[in-house]
Amino acid sequence: MLERWLAGAHARLRRLPLIERSPGTSGRRTRAYPRTRAEQAASTDSRARWQALYEEVRQRHARGEKLLAISHTMGLARGTVRRFAQAESFPERAVRQLGPSILDPYLSHLNARLAAGYENATALWRELRDLGFAGSPKQVYRWMAERRTAPAKTTARKWHSPGPTRSAAEASLPSPKQLAWLLVRPATALDATEAAVLARVRQCPEAATVADLAERFCILIRQCCRERQSRNKEQTSIKALTTWIAEAQSSGIQAIETFAAGLEQDGAAVRAALTQPWSSGQAEGQITRLKLLKRSMYGRASFDLLRRRVLLAA
Repeated sequence: MLERWLAGAHARLRRLPLIERSPGTSGRRTRAYPRTRAEQAASTDSRARWQALYEEVRQRHARGEKLLAISHTMGLARGTVRRFAQAESFPERAVRQLGPSILDPYLSHLNARLAAGYENATALWRELRDLGFAGSPKQVYRWMAERRTAPAKTTARKWHSPGPTRSAAEASLPSPKQLAWLLVRPATALDATEAAVLARVRQCPEAATVADLAERFCILIRQCCRERQSRNKEQTSIKALTTWIAEAQSSGIQAIETFAAGLEQDGAAVRAALTQPWSSGQAEGQITRLKLLKRSMYGRASFDLLRRRVLLAA
Protein backbone atom coordinates (compact mmCIF):
# COMPACT_ATOMS: atom_id res chain seq x y z
CA MET A 1 0.00 0.00 0.00
CA LEU A 2 2.79 2.43 0.91
CA GLU A 3 4.71 1.78 -2.28
CA ARG A 4 1.57 2.23 -4.38
CA TRP A 5 0.79 5.60 -2.76
CA LEU A 6 4.41 6.78 -2.91
CA ALA A 7 4.65 5.93 -6.61
CA GLY A 8 1.87 8.41 -7.31
CA ALA A 9 3.09 11.16 -4.96
CA HIS A 10 6.84 10.76 -5.51
CA ALA A 11 7.20 13.67 -7.92
CA ARG A 12 5.45 15.99 -5.44
CA LEU A 13 7.60 14.80 -2.54
CA ARG A 14 10.78 15.39 -4.52
CA ARG A 15 10.00 19.12 -4.56
CA LEU A 16 9.96 19.36 -0.76
CA PRO A 17 12.89 21.27 0.77
CA LEU A 18 15.78 19.33 2.19
CA ILE A 19 16.28 18.88 5.92
CA GLU A 20 19.90 18.83 6.95
CA ARG A 21 20.90 15.85 9.04
CA SER A 22 23.18 16.15 12.01
CA PRO A 23 26.84 16.09 10.96
CA GLY A 24 28.50 12.71 11.31
CA THR A 25 32.01 11.46 11.40
CA SER A 26 31.77 9.31 8.28
CA GLY A 27 34.19 10.10 5.50
CA ARG A 28 31.99 8.71 2.78
CA ARG A 29 30.77 10.65 -0.22
CA THR A 30 27.54 12.62 0.04
CA ARG A 31 26.67 12.44 -3.67
CA ALA A 32 27.44 10.31 -6.70
CA TYR A 33 30.19 10.99 -9.19
CA PRO A 34 29.14 13.17 -12.15
CA ARG A 35 28.15 11.34 -15.31
CA THR A 36 29.88 11.75 -18.65
CA ARG A 37 28.27 13.72 -21.49
CA ALA A 38 27.49 10.49 -23.36
CA GLU A 39 25.81 9.01 -20.27
CA GLN A 40 23.78 12.18 -19.74
CA ALA A 41 22.66 12.16 -23.40
CA ALA A 42 21.61 8.50 -23.20
CA SER A 43 19.71 9.17 -19.98
CA THR A 44 17.93 12.16 -21.55
CA ASP A 45 16.86 10.10 -24.57
CA SER A 46 15.61 7.28 -22.35
CA ARG A 47 13.65 9.72 -20.20
CA ALA A 48 12.03 11.26 -23.28
CA ARG A 49 10.89 7.84 -24.52
CA TRP A 50 9.38 6.89 -21.15
CA GLN A 51 7.70 10.28 -20.78
CA ALA A 52 6.04 9.81 -24.18
CA LEU A 53 4.75 6.42 -23.03
CA TYR A 54 3.55 7.98 -19.78
CA GLU A 55 1.60 10.68 -21.63
CA GLU A 56 -0.02 8.08 -23.90
CA VAL A 57 -1.04 5.91 -20.94
CA ARG A 58 -2.57 8.93 -19.20
CA GLN A 59 -4.51 9.90 -22.32
CA ARG A 60 -5.83 6.38 -22.87
CA HIS A 61 -6.79 6.05 -19.21
CA ALA A 62 -8.58 9.42 -19.31
CA ARG A 63 -10.62 8.17 -22.29
CA GLY A 64 -11.85 5.27 -20.17
CA GLU A 65 -9.70 2.41 -21.45
CA LYS A 66 -9.04 -0.41 -19.01
CA LEU A 67 -5.53 -0.87 -17.65
CA LEU A 68 -5.27 -4.42 -19.02
CA ALA A 69 -6.32 -3.25 -22.49
CA ILE A 70 -3.73 -0.45 -22.40
CA SER A 71 -1.11 -2.98 -21.34
CA HIS A 72 -1.88 -5.28 -24.28
CA THR A 73 -2.11 -2.46 -26.82
CA MET A 74 1.12 -0.69 -25.83
CA GLY A 75 3.12 -3.78 -24.91
CA LEU A 76 3.83 -2.56 -21.37
CA ALA A 77 3.70 -4.50 -18.14
CA ARG A 78 0.42 -4.11 -16.29
CA GLY A 79 2.24 -2.84 -13.20
CA THR A 80 3.92 -0.12 -15.29
CA VAL A 81 0.58 0.93 -16.77
CA ARG A 82 -1.02 1.08 -13.31
CA ARG A 83 1.88 3.12 -11.94
CA PHE A 84 1.67 5.60 -14.84
CA ALA A 85 -2.12 5.89 -14.55
CA GLN A 86 -1.99 6.63 -10.82
CA ALA A 87 1.02 8.95 -10.84
CA GLU A 88 0.26 12.65 -10.37
CA SER A 89 3.12 13.54 -12.74
CA PHE A 90 5.81 11.69 -14.68
CA PRO A 91 7.62 9.39 -12.21
CA GLU A 92 11.26 10.37 -12.44
CA ARG A 93 13.89 7.72 -12.04
CA ALA A 94 15.07 7.60 -8.44
CA VAL A 95 18.71 8.21 -7.67
CA ARG A 96 20.51 5.10 -6.51
CA GLN A 97 21.60 5.25 -2.92
CA LEU A 98 25.33 5.62 -2.44
CA GLY A 99 27.27 2.57 -1.34
CA PRO A 100 30.83 2.32 -0.02
CA SER A 101 33.61 3.27 -2.44
CA ILE A 102 37.28 2.32 -2.43
CA LEU A 103 37.95 6.05 -2.73
CA ASP A 104 36.32 6.80 0.65
CA PRO A 105 39.44 6.17 2.82
CA TYR A 106 41.37 8.72 0.75
CA LEU A 107 38.84 11.56 0.71
CA SER A 108 40.57 13.43 3.52
CA HIS A 109 43.80 13.49 1.50
CA LEU A 110 41.98 14.61 -1.65
CA ASN A 111 40.10 17.37 0.19
CA ALA A 112 43.33 18.63 1.76
CA ARG A 113 45.08 18.76 -1.63
CA LEU A 114 42.08 20.46 -3.20
CA ALA A 115 42.01 23.08 -0.43
CA ALA A 116 45.67 23.78 -1.24
CA GLY A 117 44.68 24.56 -4.84
CA TYR A 118 45.96 21.33 -6.42
CA GLU A 119 43.61 20.14 -9.22
CA ASN A 120 45.72 17.79 -11.32
CA ALA A 121 43.68 14.56 -11.23
CA THR A 122 46.41 12.38 -12.74
CA ALA A 123 48.99 13.52 -10.21
CA LEU A 124 46.49 13.05 -7.38
CA TRP A 125 45.83 9.50 -8.56
CA ARG A 126 49.57 8.78 -8.46
CA GLU A 127 49.71 10.09 -4.90
CA LEU A 128 46.80 7.87 -3.88
CA ARG A 129 48.40 4.89 -5.59
CA ASP A 130 51.51 5.39 -3.48
CA LEU A 131 49.24 5.45 -0.41
CA GLY A 132 47.73 2.08 -1.36
CA PHE A 133 44.77 3.09 -3.56
CA ALA A 134 43.97 0.20 -5.94
CA GLY A 135 41.41 1.99 -8.12
CA SER A 136 41.72 3.45 -11.60
CA PRO A 137 42.42 7.11 -12.49
CA LYS A 138 38.82 7.46 -13.75
CA GLN A 139 37.45 7.54 -10.20
CA VAL A 140 39.77 10.41 -9.26
CA TYR A 141 38.89 12.23 -12.50
CA ARG A 142 35.17 12.00 -11.71
CA TRP A 143 35.69 13.18 -8.15
CA MET A 144 37.71 16.17 -9.33
CA ALA A 145 35.43 17.03 -12.28
CA GLU A 146 32.72 18.62 -10.12
CA ARG A 147 35.16 20.47 -7.85
CA ARG A 148 37.38 22.25 -10.34
CA THR A 149 37.58 26.02 -10.18
CA ALA A 150 38.55 26.07 -13.88
CA PRO A 151 38.33 23.50 -16.72
CA ALA A 152 41.28 21.15 -17.12
CA LYS A 153 43.79 21.91 -19.85
CA THR A 154 42.75 18.80 -21.78
CA THR A 155 39.02 19.72 -21.75
CA ALA A 156 37.60 20.51 -25.20
CA ARG A 157 36.41 24.09 -25.59
CA LYS A 158 32.82 23.06 -26.40
CA TRP A 159 32.53 21.42 -22.95
CA HIS A 160 33.71 24.43 -20.95
CA SER A 161 30.13 25.44 -20.14
CA PRO A 162 28.42 22.75 -18.03
CA GLY A 163 25.04 21.49 -19.13
CA PRO A 164 21.85 21.82 -17.08
CA THR A 165 21.48 19.49 -14.13
CA ARG A 166 18.67 18.71 -11.76
CA SER A 167 18.64 20.41 -8.42
CA ALA A 168 20.06 18.55 -5.44
CA ALA A 169 16.68 18.62 -3.71
CA GLU A 170 15.00 16.77 -6.57
CA ALA A 171 17.83 14.25 -6.97
CA SER A 172 18.20 13.08 -3.39
CA LEU A 173 14.88 11.39 -2.54
CA PRO A 174 14.96 7.55 -2.44
CA SER A 175 12.68 5.50 -4.66
CA PRO A 176 9.10 4.64 -3.60
CA LYS A 177 10.18 1.10 -2.68
CA GLN A 178 13.05 2.40 -0.53
CA LEU A 179 10.82 5.00 1.13
CA ALA A 180 8.17 2.37 1.86
CA TRP A 181 10.82 0.26 3.57
CA LEU A 182 11.89 3.22 5.72
CA LEU A 183 8.29 3.89 6.74
CA VAL A 184 7.70 0.36 8.05
CA ARG A 185 10.96 0.11 9.98
CA PRO A 186 11.08 0.97 13.71
CA ALA A 187 12.18 4.55 14.38
CA THR A 188 15.03 3.26 16.57
CA ALA A 189 16.49 1.34 13.60
CA LEU A 190 16.95 4.45 11.43
CA ASP A 191 20.23 6.31 11.15
CA ALA A 192 20.56 10.10 10.93
CA THR A 193 20.34 10.18 7.12
CA GLU A 194 17.21 8.01 6.98
CA ALA A 195 15.55 10.01 9.76
CA ALA A 196 16.24 13.23 7.83
CA VAL A 197 14.64 11.71 4.71
CA LEU A 198 11.47 10.82 6.63
CA ALA A 199 11.39 14.26 8.26
CA ARG A 200 11.55 15.83 4.82
CA VAL A 201 8.71 13.63 3.53
CA ARG A 202 6.56 14.43 6.58
CA GLN A 203 6.52 18.11 5.55
CA CYS A 204 3.67 17.13 3.23
CA PRO A 205 0.46 16.86 5.35
CA GLU A 206 -0.85 13.91 3.34
CA ALA A 207 2.49 12.11 3.61
CA ALA A 208 2.53 12.76 7.36
CA THR A 209 -0.90 11.11 7.64
CA VAL A 210 0.26 8.11 5.64
CA ALA A 211 3.45 7.80 7.71
CA ASP A 212 1.58 8.03 11.03
CA LEU A 213 -0.96 5.39 10.04
CA ALA A 214 1.76 3.09 8.75
CA GLU A 215 3.79 3.50 11.93
CA ARG A 216 0.81 2.75 14.17
CA PHE A 217 -0.14 -0.30 12.12
CA CYS A 218 3.40 -1.73 12.26
CA ILE A 219 3.58 -1.13 16.02
CA LEU A 220 0.25 -2.94 16.44
CA ILE A 221 1.47 -5.95 14.44
CA ARG A 222 4.79 -6.15 16.29
CA GLN A 223 3.15 -5.93 19.70
CA CYS A 224 0.66 -8.65 18.83
CA CYS A 225 3.44 -10.93 17.62
CA ARG A 226 5.22 -10.53 20.96
CA GLU A 227 2.20 -10.58 23.27
CA ARG A 228 -0.24 -13.37 22.42
CA GLN A 229 -1.19 -14.54 25.90
CA SER A 230 -4.14 -13.23 27.88
CA ARG A 231 -7.72 -12.66 26.79
CA ASN A 232 -7.54 -9.01 27.81
CA LYS A 233 -4.60 -8.38 25.49
CA GLU A 234 -6.46 -10.08 22.64
CA GLN A 235 -9.42 -7.76 23.14
CA THR A 236 -7.09 -4.76 23.33
CA SER A 237 -5.45 -5.74 20.03
CA ILE A 238 -8.80 -6.23 18.30
CA LYS A 239 -10.03 -2.87 19.57
CA ALA A 240 -6.84 -1.13 18.40
CA LEU A 241 -7.18 -2.74 14.96
CA THR A 242 -10.84 -1.70 14.70
CA THR A 243 -9.95 1.87 15.63
CA TRP A 244 -7.11 1.91 13.08
CA ILE A 245 -9.35 0.61 10.28
CA ALA A 246 -11.98 3.26 11.06
CA GLU A 247 -9.41 6.06 10.94
CA ALA A 248 -7.87 4.68 7.75
CA GLN A 249 -11.23 4.46 6.00
CA SER A 250 -11.91 8.12 6.83
CA SER A 251 -8.41 9.37 5.94
CA GLY A 252 -9.41 10.58 2.47
CA ILE A 253 -6.41 8.81 0.88
CA GLN A 254 -7.52 6.23 -1.67
CA ALA A 255 -4.62 3.81 -1.24
CA ILE A 256 -5.11 3.65 2.53
CA GLU A 257 -8.89 3.37 2.26
CA THR A 258 -8.53 0.47 -0.18
CA PHE A 259 -6.07 -1.28 2.14
CA ALA A 260 -8.36 -0.79 5.14
CA ALA A 261 -11.34 -2.10 3.17
CA GLY A 262 -9.36 -5.26 2.41
CA LEU A 263 -8.57 -5.75 6.08
CA GLU A 264 -12.24 -5.28 6.96
CA GLN A 265 -13.30 -7.76 4.28
CA ASP A 266 -10.92 -10.41 5.66
CA GLY A 267 -11.77 -9.43 9.22
CA ALA A 268 -11.91 -12.91 10.76
CA ALA A 269 -8.56 -13.98 9.31
CA VAL A 270 -6.89 -10.69 10.25
CA ARG A 271 -8.15 -10.81 13.82
CA ALA A 272 -7.06 -14.45 14.12
CA ALA A 273 -3.58 -13.49 12.95
CA LEU A 274 -3.37 -10.88 15.71
CA THR A 275 -4.69 -13.06 18.52
CA GLN A 276 -3.82 -16.71 17.74
CA PRO A 277 -0.36 -18.31 18.22
CA TRP A 278 -0.61 -20.36 15.02
CA SER A 279 1.26 -19.52 11.83
CA SER A 280 0.99 -20.75 8.25
CA GLY A 281 4.68 -20.01 7.72
CA GLN A 282 5.70 -23.68 7.65
CA ALA A 283 3.10 -24.59 5.01
CA GLU A 284 3.91 -21.52 2.89
CA GLY A 285 7.62 -22.25 3.16
CA GLN A 286 7.19 -25.83 1.93
CA ILE A 287 5.03 -24.65 -0.97
CA THR A 288 7.65 -22.08 -1.96
CA ARG A 289 10.38 -24.75 -1.82
CA LEU A 290 8.39 -27.14 -4.02
CA LYS A 291 7.69 -24.39 -6.57
CA LEU A 292 11.39 -23.52 -6.68
CA LEU A 293 12.35 -27.15 -7.37
CA LYS A 294 9.67 -27.49 -10.03
CA ARG A 295 10.61 -24.30 -11.87
CA SER A 296 14.34 -24.96 -11.73
CA MET A 297 13.80 -28.39 -13.37
CA TYR A 298 11.08 -27.44 -15.84
CA GLY A 299 11.89 -29.06 -19.22
CA ARG A 300 15.19 -30.45 -17.94
CA ALA A 301 14.32 -33.73 -16.19
CA SER A 302 11.66 -36.39 -15.84
CA PHE A 303 9.08 -36.71 -13.11
CA ASP A 304 11.08 -39.48 -11.41
CA LEU A 305 14.08 -37.22 -10.91
CA LEU A 306 11.83 -34.40 -9.68
CA ARG A 307 10.22 -36.79 -7.16
CA ARG A 308 13.61 -37.97 -5.88
CA ARG A 309 14.84 -34.40 -5.48
CA VAL A 310 11.73 -33.38 -3.54
CA LEU A 311 11.93 -36.37 -1.21
CA LEU A 312 15.67 -36.11 -0.59
CA ALA A 313 15.47 -32.39 0.07
CA ALA A 314 12.72 -32.93 2.66
